[in-house]
Amino acid sequence: MNDFKQQIIKFDYHKNFNYEDFYISKSNEHVLSYLEMWPQWEKNFLNIIGEKFSGKSHIIDIFLKKFRGIKLNSNSINNKIFRDIKVYQNIILENFNENIDEKIIYTLFDLVEKDNKYLIVTSLKPIVNMKFKLDDLRSRSKNFILQNIEKPDDDLILALILKNLSDRQISLDKKLINYIIKRIDRSYSKIFDFIYKIDEISLKKRTSINLKIIKDVLEDS
Repeated sequence: MNDFKQQIIKFDYHKNFNYEDFYISKSNEHVLSYLEMWPQWEKNFLNIIGEKFSGKSHIIDIFLKKFRGIKLNSNSINNKIFRDIKVYQNIILENFNENIDEKIIYTLFDLVEKDNKYLIVTSLKPIVNMKFKLDDLRSRSKNFILQNIEKPDDDLILALILKNLSDRQISLDKKLINYIIKRIDRSYSKIFDFIYKIDEISLKKRTSINLKIIKDVLEDS
């Protein structure tokens, strides 16, 4: 195991993990592997796509711990960005969408290419599918390598459920967890919504979580 992947800790039944912990599965391993290849990328522009709660920010933080760079929120950038990024080779724009200043973004793309910097954009959908007004920006969006965080597989669903239940000090029988994994919607948002509702019921009713409660929450999700 190399330095990059040593920064990623896998969940198990016996440990509590903080916000920075991340679980590698088939759903996200290819994205991490591609980041690990830096700077031997096909292009200097990378778009990491994934739904809400899929771990895009975690993956970026792991990358920055090894390779360094500057992380910015796409919705709050202005012309000050060009001064801020001067000393960085890696620039990350998180939460990228169509509601951005297109002229600033285009200038940034141009600067990245001219100065041989690297740009990573995280978004809910591919940047190439976004409907920009500027023709030049639409053209530049086609230069991105796309890496998609896929829907969670069973291993990742298990890890997410165990970690979040553990964080909330909720204990479930293994049979109940297996029941959840087989029936829950394979969506990061749905998984976190399920955990939130289970936690809410546990706190309000001050009762242990049983099969009936789980069925009710799954049907309501």
